[in-house]
Amino acid sequence: MADVTTKAIVISAIKYSDTSLIVKLYTKEIGLVSYLLKGILKSKKGKLKTAYFQPLTQLNIVASHQKNRNLQILKEAQVIHVYNSLHTTIVKQSIVMFVSEILSSAIQEEENNSLLYDYLERSFIWFDSHEQISNFHLLFLLNLTKFLGFYPDTFDSHLNGFHLEEGLFTENMNEKEIIKADELIQFKKLLGINFDSVENINFTKIQRQKLLQTLIRYFELHLGGFRKPKSLAVLETVFSR
Repeated sequence: MADVTTKAIVISAIKYSDTSLIVKLYTKEIGLVSYLLKGILKSKKGKLKTAYFQPLTQLNIVASHQKNRNLQILKEAQVIHVYNSLHTTIVKQSIVMFVSEILSSAIQEEENNSLLYDYLERSFIWFDSHEQISNFHLLFLLNLTKFLGFYPDTFDSHLNGFHLEEGLFTENMNEKEIIKADELIQFKKLLGINFDSVENINFTKIQRQKLLQTLIRYFELHLGGFRKPKSLAVLETVFSR
């Protein structure tokens, strides 16, 4: 058994029995890890607080890891970036819930990926510190594919269709999983931009909803076992007002 000290981002927390939690953390040093936090829901004096394990919280942790054990032991945790608005506004809470579900399903490898970790860290800090965030989740999803291995091949981006399953632009409009016309125009607006640019893009409610559905389909086609988030309906309701 070895102690590990690393940065970590909370992906999810699930109640286990009446007093405990199982938390899934994406760590910078060792990738995706699940921890059993025994008695955390009833203890008020321990080093670990329930509030530390809200989705997307950024932590510094000390943990004991044992090879071939599914649930590791978390010894210490400290919040290293205190969010100002991520868990306090309805719109942002809805996006947080959605992003948490996406990550729970999309990050399937347990090995570490420091570039992915850095992307998540930067993205959530940006999200917390900005108010114009109606397009954040769209660009977050698309740019996440860079780190999961299926970002769109933009070499022939002048062509009139995009093949979601192949991940490239095409002129063959007869195959399944092709987006074209206005749907393609809106999709291309997200390519090659950063978060500071994304809020300059004007999507109608219908365009934003359709684009989100397209991105979810893109994930489904490229990640075996990817599950459509249950919170998708909540998010669509929030942005349909």
